[in-house]
Amino acid sequence: MAELIEWFYHVGETLIGLQSFPVMVVYLILVALSPFYQRITNPYSLRQTMVVYNFTCSFISACTMLGAMAGMIAAGSIFQKESNGLLKNSFFLYWCSKHLELLDTLFMILRHRSRQISFLHVYHHASMVLLSDFGYHHFPTPGVAFGLSINAFVHVCLYYYYGYTAQRPLSGAPSWKRHLTEIQITQFVVDLVHAVIGYLFHGFCVYCLMYGATMLYLFSSFYYNAYVKKRKGE
Repeated sequence: MAELIEWFYHVGETLIGLQSFPVMVVYLILVALSPFYQRITNPYSLRQTMVVYNFTCSFISACTMLGAMAGMIAAGSIFQKESNGLLKNSFFLYWCSKHLELLDTLFMILRHRSRQISFLHVYHHASMVLLSDFGYHHFPTPGVAFGLSINAFVHVCLYYYYGYTAQRPLSGAPSWKRHLTEIQITQFVVDLVHAVIGYLFHGFCVYCLMYGATMLYLFSSFYYNAYVKKRKGE
């Protein structure tokens, strides 16, 4: 028990010491105050802004993915724990993109889309700001880049979808919207398998397993409530 407490203390101390920790705190305060802001303001459209923003995020994610893949190919293994220049650049770009993606929530607040600001949404954005910071400064390695590259690919698809729908607000959501969540769930399954192998045979941190399990649970629950349960109700 004492070892577990010490481990949590060490993790907490490390996270608080990250450069992005103040950003995360400000982000959470902004989310907490958003209902008060929405009571005294009118919603903005921001359609053109959303088009440019989402396609930009999709492009940055594509650059991150390609850089991470090149770094892993140069390393020769997806379990290696030594970095190289290509990976450092990709991890830096990934870290920057996670800060940029916090604008997702700001746009939701400005557009009065409070229903979209769920626990999953806030947990995902806040945690990724810290984890991308931690990865860039401490572990820009092929072992971590494997999950990073898959996540970047998912965000290429995700932000393309958002940009596409922002361009065509009257045409409704594309028929492949549901598949985006399925791709995200597949991502976490693959990440977990990779993390388990890495933990058992290559000395990976157990936190990778814990975080991956939480994301898999949250996204699976969202998928069930949004699609499976809804269909049963119909």
